[in-house]
Amino acid sequence: MIVVTGATGNVGRPLVAGLVEAGAEVTAVSRNAPDVVPRGARHVRADLADAGSLVEALDGAKAFYLLVAGAGAHLDGKAIVAAARAAGVRRIVLQSSQAAGTRPDAPSHAPLRALEDVVKDSGMDWTILRPGGFASNAYAWLPSIRAERAAYAPYASVALPMVDPDDIAAVAAAALLDGRHAGQTYVLTGPEATTPPQRAAAIGEAIGAPVRFVEQTPEEARAQMLRFMPAPVADGTLEILGRPTPQERAVSPDVERVLGREPGSFAHWARRNAGLYSAT
Repeated sequence: MIVVTGATGNVGRPLVAGLVEAGAEVTAVSRNAPDVVPRGARHVRADLADAGSLVEALDGAKAFYLLVAGAGAHLDGKAIVAAARAAGVRRIVLQSSQAAGTRPDAPSHAPLRALEDVVKDSGMDWTILRPGGFASNAYAWLPSIRAERAAYAPYASVALPMVDPDDIAAVAAAALLDGRHAGQTYVLTGPEATTPPQRAAAIGEAIGAPVRFVEQTPEEARAQMLRFMPAPVADGTLEILGRPTPQERAVSPDVERVLGREPGSFAHWARRNAGLYSAT
């Protein structure tokens, strides 16, 4: 049995669905009850902030997908991993962040780097996934695109290779199902670097209506981010968006290496999600 935390999120939902389709027995874990659980999966409510709440979900598990929110600064990673080990889990796959490798000492991502170390020292077979920026971050544009056909973001000239969450889920499924990925750390990106105006234009093409791009100041963007993320994470995210390292700008071969195909483009993601931007 495979346990997936963060099962209602942008990666967790396609991961649970993909594992069920592959014939795996899956327990989907989230803090709240989801609207829909894929047929063949069971749902257990638990909170990673309370490792003891994972006992029911982990009962009988052989593999564990660990996805933490907010860079995991508020969590006791050792307690979570110990609970998995005590339950008899043999394989753990951690969704970390590319910045845990490129900025390991930054306040925004040092907790994830520390969690990586805990996972590696767990005694279980482990795989670390380090995705870059998510294509689904463009969901932040939903209100403005619906209302005024405009997208707001800072650093208009900076291009980054945003990764489709479905590709993260597909790599995660491979790592959970196949022991050949044990001991590997994979950096996950899209197939090309795009700028915020290019991504706005891709959404416009997908919905059949031009989307105007408006460049924010970093201060405006930070104020918006602080509505849904801690200040250290917002500051670290802005650093990546505005002053990415060469590694953060680069396209990684790891999605293709694992899946045997190119990662999906941002334009493909936009076409798949076009209906959300057209909705009122």
